[in-house]
Amino acid sequence: MRGQHLKSLFSCTLTVLFLGTLLTTFIWYTSNDSHVEPHRVSTQKKTEKRAPSVSSDNCNGCSKVIDKVLEQYSQTWTKQEENYKKFRSQLNAKCHGFNKAIVTQANTPVGSKLVYDGEKKKVLQVTPELFSTFAKAPLFSNKTWDTCAVVGNGGILTNSSCGNTIDSAQFVIRCNLPPLENEFRTHVGSKTDIVTANPSILLEKYGALLGRRRPFAESLKIYGNSMLLLPAFSFGHNTPVSLRALYTVEDFGIPVRPIFFNPEYLHSLASFWRSQGLRAVRLSTGIIMVSLALEICTNVHLYGFWPFSNHPHGFQPLTNHYYDDRQTKKKFHAMPVEFDLLLRLHSQGVLRLHLGQCGEK
Repeated sequence: MRGQHLKSLFSCTLTVLFLGTLLTTFIWYTSNDSHVEPHRVSTQKKTEKRAPSVSSDNCNGCSKVIDKVLEQYSQTWTKQEENYKKFRSQLNAKCHGFNKAIVTQANTPVGSKLVYDGEKKKVLQVTPELFSTFAKAPLFSNKTWDTCAVVGNGGILTNSSCGNTIDSAQFVIRCNLPPLENEFRTHVGSKTDIVTANPSILLEKYGALLGRRRPFAESLKIYGNSMLLLPAFSFGHNTPVSLRALYTVEDFGIPVRPIFFNPEYLHSLASFWRSQGLRAVRLSTGIIMVSLALEICTNVHLYGFWPFSNHPHGFQPLTNHYYDDRQTKKKFHAMPVEFDLLLRLHSQGVLRLHLGQCGEK
């Protein structure tokens, strides 16, 4: 009897476990199935958002910011001569770009000291050898250009058809050795009078010019006989690579003319823009070149200056540069604040900021 009782109990236990398993499976299946349909709906919604209408806000709120920019920008632009002269006078009085923007043998004699603008405690005494690398005479003191184009590298230049308009300027300034060949020429032009070179490009792309230098030399040919402007005395590590760039140009007989930023000018310029409300650790190359242009040019036009990741007309996504999507070091540059200041100067008729396609009214 006891054996039969145990056998019945065992059979009953197995039955309960089997039923429990079935019930658990049913509950799991029902619960899981109840989430399938909403998940499919969610996927469908995401698909719908990938192809929005032009008028919809498909850039996570950017349209509100861009609309405010366009509201200010869309006013008919006319140059305000009085505002231009006033701002230019303030800039010149503080920075003296005509005579001090570039290190020359006239403003930096042998025995004088260069104080690095990025490392205030670092000082370099000018030796005869270093002196021989400086420009022999002031480059801007006796001449003012009528029209100048300062070309930033923003993705807004993609498919802009601004090449001919840019090249029509009397003096063209470009930043950080941008590509100009092939498919880019139609949109950014090719004429170059000054092109800047950030030493970080020389370090990362050309191995600090410690090995083969021909690739760097060949890359400069597209800039013709323009001036190659280097911040050789901003930080200590900039100096040797900037000098190697100059020696490379000389050794390979490249027609570009290397020149160096004057750290005293960059220090004064940073102070000037702080007085205008800009608190960036370092000024961007773009705003430095705009500042110089405002001193040496009567009419300043800006292209490729747009700090947002969406186009102002249509909100379609943009790459950070017209040639790649490498991001700016935001730790150093206050791009939106810089743009806001440039937009203010545009509204005041001091300079003209070009957004969108060229030729559009």
